[in-house]
Amino acid sequence: MPSPEETVRGLYERLLERWNERDARGMAGLFAIEGNLVGFDGSSVNGRMPIEDHLGPIFRDHPTPRFVAKVREIRCLAPKVMLLRAAAAMVAPGAGDINPALNAIQSLVAVRRDGNWQVQLFQNTPAAFHGRMAEAEALSEELRSAAKAVVGD
Repeated sequence: MPSPEETVRGLYERLLERWNERDARGMAGLFAIEGNLVGFDGSSVNGRMPIEDHLGPIFRDHPTPRFVAKVREIRCLAPKVMLLRAAAAMVAPGAGDINPALNAIQSLVAVRRDGNWQVQLFQNTPAAFHGRMAEAEALSEELRSAAKAVVGD
């Protein structure tokens, strides 16, 4: 039986896979009924169905880049509550490299209900590092390495 940490990592990986597949229903289905999504632009969406309704036009009308990510931490906050923190980059369709302007720090809070882990909160925050170019460049290099493993050279 997988540990809660392994299960929550898998939940996060499925969330990113659904984004990469442009699957609004599948991505929203990973959220708790009252789950929350905070997007890169600051959009805040509350509830599984509103999340699906929010993502549908994005996937339909825009060639969304693919996520690649590195999990930084997974820890227990309470017996049925886990926090996952990650750094993520995006690779545009047909591109072989990340777009550093889209680097993000992601947080996922997962809750266990009725034997299943669900996303309670997913927040995708720009990794702007205002005035700290060395940190921004270091993150880009780290994520570029992760992207090469996924999209190839």
